Order: sequence, then C-alpha cells, then structure tokens
Amino acid sequence: MKRYQALAEDVARSIREGLLRPGEKLPSVRQTAARRKLSMATVFQAYYLLEARGLIRSRPRSGYYVAADAPRLPPEPEAPSRPDGESRPVDVSELVFEVLESAMARQLVPLGSAFPSPLLFPLARLGRHLASAAQHLDPWSTVDDLTPGKLALRRQIALRYRIDGLPVSPEDIVITNGALEALNLCLQAVTRPGDAVVVESPCFYAALQALERQHLRAIEVPTHPRDGIDLEALETALQRQRPRACWLMTNFQNPLGSAMPDAKKQALVALLARHRVPLIEDDVYGELYFGERRPMPAKAYDTQGLVLHCASFSKCLAPGYRIGWAAPGRFAQAVARHKLTGSLATSAPAQMALAAYLEAGGYDRHLRRLRNTLAVQQQQYMEAVARHFPAGTRVTRPSGGYFLWLELPAGSDALALHRRALAHGISIAPGPIFSANRGFAHCLRLNYGHPMDARVEQAIAMLGRLAAL
Repeated sequence: MKRYQALAEDVARSIREGLLRPGEKLPSVRQTAARRKLSMATVFQAYYLLEARGLIRSRPRSGYYVAADAPRLPPEPEAPSRPDGESRPVDVSELVFEVLESAMARQLVPLGSAFPSPLLFPLARLGRHLASAAQHLDPWSTVDDLTPGKLALRRQIALRYRIDGLPVSPEDIVITNGALEALNLCLQAVTRPGDAVVVESPCFYAALQALERQHLRAIEVPTHPRDGIDLEALETALQRQRPRACWLMTNFQNPLGSAMPDAKKQALVALLARHRVPLIEDDVYGELYFGERRPMPAKAYDTQGLVLHCASFSKCLAPGYRIGWAAPGRFAQAVARHKLTGSLATSAPAQMALAAYLEAGGYDRHLRRLRNTLAVQQQQYMEAVARHFPAGTRVTRPSGGYFLWLELPAGSDALALHRRALAHGISIAPGPIFSANRGFAHCLRLNYGHPMDARVEQAIAMLGRLAAL
C-alpha cells in the first residue's frame, strides 16, 4: 500500500470510529504533511481519494471537512464467543457440503464464496509464463525435486521469507497442491486418530472437515473478532485437554477477519512452546493487508521449529493454479513423506510458471493494486450493510483479507436466511458451518472480494430485507 493510501485508510478509520465527526474540519494539508513526515503531494492524494469515496468534502479557502453525510457504519461485535472448551468429535461435512454445493452456480451473487473475483489477478501474464514453461520443459525436470517441489520456486518463496526477516531456506519448504494440502499434510505429521486439536471459534470450515476426515477431536477456543484467539482460554485448554496440535489463522482469520498483534503472536508461540504443542499456522491471507507492512506470521517468533507455516498463491496471485507450500520446521521430513505417499508431486509447469513470474518482478506491484482494490471494496460493502441491514446488526472491521463477519440481531437464523437468499439468487456463508457444535446461528460471512456494482448492491439490499423478516 502506498503512503497516500495508508494515510487515507487511517483517516477513514478515524471517521468510522467516530474520532472525526460529520462536519468536523480535518488538519490542513500542511499540518498533516509536517506531522506525518509526508510530502504535501502525498497528503493531497490521500484527501482526493477520501473525497472520491464520499468521506470528506473540500470547502474553497477553508480546507477539508468530514462529509455531513459521511456513512455511518454498523458497530463492531463486542466480545468473543464462549464455547465450552470441551474436546468433541467433529461432524460438519454434510452441512458444509449442503451449503457449498448449493452456492456454486455462476449466476448467483457470490457473497458466500471463499474466493475473490478472478478478474483481480494477472492471469494473462501468468498464462504466458505457463505456456513458455510447457513449451521449454526439460523432460528430466519432471522428476527433479519431485516431492519437495521445484527448487526455483522454493528459492523465490524463501527469498520472500528472508525479506521479512524469517530464516527459512529452500530446503525448509515443501510445495503442495494448494494451502489446503499443506495444512492437511501438517496435520497428519503431528497427530494420530483420536487426538485432540485446538481450533478457533468460529473457525474455517475446511479445518473442521480435515479433523473429521482424520478422526480427530476439536477443542474450540474463543476468538475475538479483532485480535484473535483468547490466550487465557487457550492456556486452560492446553492444561486440561492436552491437545496434540493447534490449527490457527493469525492474520485475517477466516471467517472473522481478526488479526493478532505481534506481541500476542509472540506470546502465543511462547505458550505453545512451554507445552510443546505444534502450531499449524494457516496464513493464506497474509499478503492481503491494508496497512503499511505485512503482518508477521507467528512463524517469525518460532525458535524451536514448532510452527508449521502454510500459505499459497491461490488468494493473492494465481487462483486455479493450486500452488501452496508448507515451511514445517522440525516436521519437514514427516510432511515430505506424507506428500510422497499421498499426491507424490505438484504440477511442474504451474510451479515453473510461478517461479518465472516471481523472478521477472511485478508481484509486489500487483499486490499493491489488489490490496487497494480490496480496501475500497470493504468500505463499500460495509456502507451497503449499514444502509440495508436491520438495526442491531454488527460487522467486523478487518485490516486485511476479503471477509466481513456479521452478527445479526438476537433470534436470527442464518441457515434459514441462506435458504431464502438462494431463492433470490444470492449465496452467503451461514455461521453454523464455522463451528463444530453448530454455533453462531445468528451470524454469517460475506465476501467483499467482488467489485461493488448494481447487482451486488441490490443483493445486499435484498439480504437486509430477508434478514429483517
């Protein structure tokens, strides 16, 4: 994110939170430039962006003011969930399949989708690299580095770790068929059937399905919509339940969008190290931040090799290529062996195409555009929810990713809303699919990764009317 974009987002946040009120004058361009140590041109760009979004207005010879009709956004959820903390078997797949299979048709407005719009990605440029990789494929390269993955790609991924200060080498990385395979391989490497695994509450439904498939038990720990898992509740679970692993998303958690502060991540890693419990870290949204720098993964604080870091290019660069990876620390050999006896290898041309794209440059430029687009769309979707949903609706304020978590007024039924929405050509992700005990009946997840247009606006308006029934 460029400096003017970061400044604009900071001012927009102050307006959303009521620190800057409608009609209030903003600091002058000169004052802001001096205070923030920015050029006046940068401040002007930020103010122009805010004006274009309808958040501020300029007055000739007077300055900039918060728009009198600046959108009022719904309040944030106040407190984390409070699951009982007990270890239980998982049985969610049928419900998840029922919801997802009914929401896959292209003609639906994809508010329940798990993916951003494919039009946000440089697929044409990637396609040229893929064609070149296929045309110039060395026959022997199809068996080189078969299980760990192409060395050229592992080098590029390791370089990005090193830029962030993480001492991860190419030899520490296993390329996988998307992040989901990486996460499942890591789960296999550190657990056995019957073991208990800590997950967030709510958590990504695919994590629950993975536990169900591998005959593992879930311990749901309360997770705050703003800053992630409750460490005190986690410590209680570690002491009482003695889980074999944790599966957490520390950056822009799905479905909440929560992001753990650095100090909390450090405390998390230290806590798990004391109990010798591995952390499977799902970090697929880490590159989609709206601030000035990428939030560090928990892996950055790992000194004992207990953090198995997993990510992919599917959400930030190359949907459909199914290229992910694991940096599994001390469990690298076990993960590689599970990969060898499972899928054996990952598509060589797809790996080579991504390696060539990364080597050619332009990835960070693409990411800056993508982050800015998602940040603008998030604001647009929150404003639409504020306009159309019933009073009492609460909405999270993620600082990255592309999901909003909505808490509807007490007594609402998100599964019933899901069925009514489908009848109107709209998909949503109802709260119960994100919980082993079918909790969050009055909650839902909305995807703001698709451009706001008249069709989406009409769909959110219809959802708001259906939610009020």
